[in-house]
Amino acid sequence: MYATECQAEVTPSHSNGNRQFHYSLADHTNQAFQIMNELRLGQQLCDVTLRVKYHELQADFVAHKIVLASSSPVFRAMFTNGLKECGMETVPIEGIHPKVMERLLEFAYTASISVGEKCVIHVMNGAVMYQMDSVVKACCDFLILQLDPSNAIGIASFAEQIGCQELHAKAREYIYMNFGEVSKQEEFFNLSRCQLVNLISRDDLNVRCESEVFHACINWVKYDCESRRPYIQALLKAVRCHSLTPNFLQLQLQRCEILRGDTRCQDYLAQIFQDLTLHKLTTPQGRSPNVPQFIYVAGGYFRQSLSFLEAYNPMEGEWLSLASLEMPRSGLAGCVLGGLFYAVGGRNNAPDCNEDSNAMDCYNPMNNQWSPCAPMSVPRNRVGSGVLDGQIYAVGGSHGCLHHNSVERYDPEKDEWQLVAPMKTRRIGVGVAVLNRLLYAVGGFDGTNRLNSAECYYPETDEWRSIASMNVVRSGAGGYDGNTFLDSVECYDPAQDTWTEVTRMMSGRSGVGVAITMEPCRKIHCGSIFPEKQKDENPDLQRGNCIFSTNCK
Repeated sequence: MYATECQAEVTPSHSNGNRQFHYSLADHTNQAFQIMNELRLGQQLCDVTLRVKYHELQADFVAHKIVLASSSPVFRAMFTNGLKECGMETVPIEGIHPKVMERLLEFAYTASISVGEKCVIHVMNGAVMYQMDSVVKACCDFLILQLDPSNAIGIASFAEQIGCQELHAKAREYIYMNFGEVSKQEEFFNLSRCQLVNLISRDDLNVRCESEVFHACINWVKYDCESRRPYIQALLKAVRCHSLTPNFLQLQLQRCEILRGDTRCQDYLAQIFQDLTLHKLTTPQGRSPNVPQFIYVAGGYFRQSLSFLEAYNPMEGEWLSLASLEMPRSGLAGCVLGGLFYAVGGRNNAPDCNEDSNAMDCYNPMNNQWSPCAPMSVPRNRVGSGVLDGQIYAVGGSHGCLHHNSVERYDPEKDEWQLVAPMKTRRIGVGVAVLNRLLYAVGGFDGTNRLNSAECYYPETDEWRSIASMNVVRSGAGGYDGNTFLDSVECYDPAQDTWTEVTRMMSGRSGVGVAITMEPCRKIHCGSIFPEKQKDENPDLQRGNCIFSTNCK
């Protein structure tokens, strides 16, 4: 047999005058193992028989100790460390299926293995037993690709049992990311109480609403109601119940059969309901799933209204161009609900068009598409928006020369708008924020005066109440007082009903927004999003971009 690939090298003469050359055959190892496999299959020169017994099954496999030792640290220790197997011609093997051993032997001789999804777990388990790491890695990669809601919990459990950290981590990550679908599968209902509590206690659980976790726990109890009913209180304490809405809690207390017979759970949820409806200063622990986070910039104004939608990825430090709005709009508001981005109101200001909008459109980051929602009752330019109890509020804005004090809210499940109590003051360019289930409207312009006043909406009583006024009048919640673009920032403390000036920005700004600092001060700040690039004749009609940050789920 002649080499198909070889390398030859002639070296210089040595002192004795002899010349030398170096020759290597690149394919020698493959050829040698091919011959050894042929010898194994022909039962020639074999020096060991593996007698594999698994329950009632038994099979004998002949092999060469040197090949087994070269491919498995377990076999190497078995045949070289003075163990009794060193001198045995027949070695008993237990705890592994004969077909699995056949696959592992084939890999030892050929460096190749073929495994189907029905037996991959058995092969991986055998590869772990004999420390054949390359086979373990191949099986791990295959199982990661096979993860789905119906098998993720089982694969995670298996990976934990065999100590495969990579597979265990990937399976758990899949469970957290796809909790909504995983919680509907048979494997989920077979979790132990401790396993379920550990799962729903995760901060990185990816759910659109905490009600998904609540329903998952109730369904887990219903699966074996007689034995699991005593666990319901422990489960509810692991649910982030302060993130649920009062309406949801009230409905569950009235209708959920699991809760009816448990006074402790009823009292627990009733107390949370009271905390929410009394707007107590609590710190609900939200979820922070490991999903990409983006800052959306929608519409805006540059010489005319724009239709662009862009997203900034802070992790990558880059901007993405996304599907454009159906209609160019400036002066719009934006908010995120259930992982979807909503563009509310605004105006299409173009050379051939100048029309205020009553439209609301919904952007789905999963398919990069916009879809229309039910229109508002009136057009609203320079409108404010906020999300409260799973509904979107559109606050103030203008339609031509009419400045609104009206407010309406949108129910995404019904695709309907409903008017609620109007504000005490007409406001366009109003800053809107939600804190402790209260909707705040701050500053703005009433058509005549720029405002420093602020008010707060109570959903239980459907009424607006005045709160302390800011120290400075601010159109657009903060950037312009009629003469100057402001660099000042004020902070509202709802517990004290006071505004306090905090550190100034580095430059004056208008077209600003309102944000909430949840930790640790839980106060509302009036500040700017970005510098104003140009000045209209009437700064109160300046159109700014709608900016909002969200998780892309």
